Amino acid sequence: MIADKHQNPQARRYHTAFVSNKNRPTSPQSPLLEFALNPPPETHLKHVLVVSYSQTGQLSDIATQVIGPLRKAGHLVHLETLLPATPYPFPWPIVDFVDAMPECVQLDAPPLKPLTIAAETDFDLVILCYQVWYLSPALPMTAFLQSESGKQLLHGKPVVTLVACRNMWLSAQEAMRRLIAEAGGELRDHLAFTDRGHPLATFITTPRWVLTGKRDRFLGMPPAGVAPEEIKGASRFGCALADALERNAEKSNQPMLTGLRAVSVNPRLAISEGAGRRAFAIWSRLIRACGKRGSWQRRPALLLFSVYLIVMVLTVVPTSLLLQWLFSPLLKSRLEGLRAQLELPSGSQEFNLEKYDQSR
Repeated sequence: MIADKHQNPQARRYHTAFVSNKNRPTSPQSPLLEFALNPPPETHLKHVLVVSYSQTGQLSDIATQVIGPLRKAGHLVHLETLLPATPYPFPWPIVDFVDAMPECVQLDAPPLKPLTIAAETDFDLVILCYQVWYLSPALPMTAFLQSESGKQLLHGKPVVTLVACRNMWLSAQEAMRRLIAEAGGELRDHLAFTDRGHPLATFITTPRWVLTGKRDRFLGMPPAGVAPEEIKGASRFGCALADALERNAEKSNQPMLTGLRAVSVNPRLAISEGAGRRAFAIWSRLIRACGKRGSWQRRPALLLFSVYLIVMVLTVVPTSLLLQWLFSPLLKSRLEGLRAQLELPSGSQEFNLEKYDQSR
């Protein structure tokens, strides 16, 4: 629901009451004076824009949990679901899945269908819900942030980013941070929801889910994706944001969601992710040099990349994790410093969980 603050039915009611009583004598005890000094809660309602693209539906479930408490508190939330001009299928055929990599990494997004809101619509807070494809933001979110409408909607606004993915989101979030800054937005908080399964197991269960649509237990491995209890617990962020908006905290230039275990970084995975990002950058340029997306000329390069990806998953990644585990005593202080840096701005502290986590 979107409405101008001055067109809010509640606001109209109070405005009418003020006009109809304008000829009454006022005094320190006058209800009109009391209204002017202590406006009712309805006048504090904020407008929140939630922009989301969810290929599997998991991200939509998390966004729903965050939005619920905001709407319950009376804030006006508009959910804008991004629609690519050419939809991405789910399940994803393997050829199309691999063919999307170069453009993802190079942030070369295809067009979107027109948004359902005008670019000049004013919001008090923007929440961007995105997936990760090839260690980069999913292309529909990249397209939104690069569009003139997206830039206008974000300009000068506090922004909260929300990601749901397998477990590697650091490179994608860095790209999001850069794109938000280029649009004139102000990144205030970040929320990360990840698959808590063992990294080696998720290398199997996540592609299986994306390519076949099946996310149930497989060969003794847990179901793919964010656990149901984690999704339900996302409502704590909506509750905290509702309180923050009531206090006008979105204007404070400070994080609003600290103490709620917003992010949890495994610095060992961060090192592996950095190596993967560099490899993807090389492969993406090579494949794009062979032809445009969908063209047969780049199929051989895509095949070679697929073989490389499988070999890397089976050999390089486990070796990297093993070496980091063996040398962890020597790297402990460096890794802890890296963790603290990467968990900014919202952090992994839990001092506000008891107050806001309704699932506890």
